[in-house]
Amino acid sequence: MTRLMFFLRRSTSWMLQVPRLPMIVRDTEGDSQYAIVLVNVRSESDLPRDMREKMHHEGWTFVSHTFHITYDYWTADQIFRAVLPGDKIPSSFTKVGHIAHLNLQPEFDPYKSLIGQVILDKYKNITTVVNKTTMIDNTYRNFQMEVLAGEDKMVTTLSENGCRFMLDFSKVYWNSRLQHEHDRLVRSFAKGSIICDVFAGVGPFAIPACKKQGCKVYANDLNPASVEWLNKNIALNKMGSDRIRTYNMDGRAFIRESFTMDDRIDHYIMNLPAIALEFLDAFRGLGDHVSRTVSPMIHCYCFTRGSDPLREINQRIEQALGNAPPEADIYWVRTVAPKKEMYCVSFRLHPALREVH
Repeated sequence: MTRLMFFLRRSTSWMLQVPRLPMIVRDTEGDSQYAIVLVNVRSESDLPRDMREKMHHEGWTFVSHTFHITYDYWTADQIFRAVLPGDKIPSSFTKVGHIAHLNLQPEFDPYKSLIGQVILDKYKNITTVVNKTTMIDNTYRNFQMEVLAGEDKMVTTLSENGCRFMLDFSKVYWNSRLQHEHDRLVRSFAKGSIICDVFAGVGPFAIPACKKQGCKVYANDLNPASVEWLNKNIALNKMGSDRIRTYNMDGRAFIRESFTMDDRIDHYIMNLPAIALEFLDAFRGLGDHVSRTVSPMIHCYCFTRGSDPLREINQRIEQALGNAPPEADIYWVRTVAPKKEMYCVSFRLHPALREVH
C-alpha cells in the first residue's frame, strides 16, 4: 500500500476522474492487486522520469481495463435528456413517504409511463410514482392522481420535524416542500402556548407544536379523512386528547366557536393559501363577545400573483376584516409556480379589528 500511495500522490492530475466511476479498480484479469486507470497517458513516455524509474523498480506496467457502463450508471435526468424529445425534462418531484408525486406538463403525456418507470428505478425507497391530473380541490384540499409506475398504494408513513405521520395521499393534503415553514412557525411559539389550527390537515403544525413546544392545540379540518388521520397521528406520536382536541367543522364556524372553547388563545394558524384570507371575516363582530384583553396572533397563508404582493396582501386583509392591522409581518415562504408566490402574513388581532361589523 505504501508503494501504491507514492504513485497516487504523483499521478493525481492524470487519473481518470469521471463521476461515479472509481479511479482505482482491482485488476481482475492480471496478477496485480490494483490497476490505476489514467487519462491522457497512453504510454510510459508520457510519465515523468522518476515515475518511470519507480515503475521499473517495482515491476509495474500498463494494463488495459474496460468499463461496462449500463443503464444503472446513468442518472434519471441524464436518461430523460437522452430519450425525451426537445430540451425540456420533467421538473423535480415531491417525495411523500414511499410515493413520488409529479405534476407533469401536458407535453410529457406521451412519455409519462416511461418517466414514472425511470423514477421508480433510480430513486431508492420510492415504490409508487403518481402524477397529479387535476387542480387542488379547495373544499378538501385533495386532487385526482394517476399511478404511473409501481404499487397502487396511497397510505404512507413519513417523518417530519421530529414527528411521525401516516396518511392516505389520495384523500388528504400533504406538501413535503413546506417542512421548513412548518418548523419555522412552530419554533416561533412560546412554550405552553394555546394554538387554534383552523385548517389543520393531518397535523404538520399541530402535532410538532404540541410535541416539541408543549402547546395545547385545538385542531380543525373540514375534510373528514384529514381529521381521521390527524387522530391517528396524535396516537402515533403518543399525545392525548387533553393536549390536542380535534374538530371537523367549517373554518368560519370553528373560528367563531373557538372563543367559547378557550379565552386564552395565543395563535391562530390559517394554512389554506388559496382562500384563507377570505376567512378572516369570521373575526369581524366578535368584539362584543370577547374580552378586550384577548389579542391572539393570526398567521394566515396566501398566494399572490401581482407585481406588488405586499400591497395586494394588505388590501385583501382589509377587505376581509373591514380594517387593516396596524402592523403585519409578511414572510415569503416559497415560489409555487412562475409568477405565483406563497406568503405567511402574521399580525395581532387587536380588539378594534374585531369590533368592525
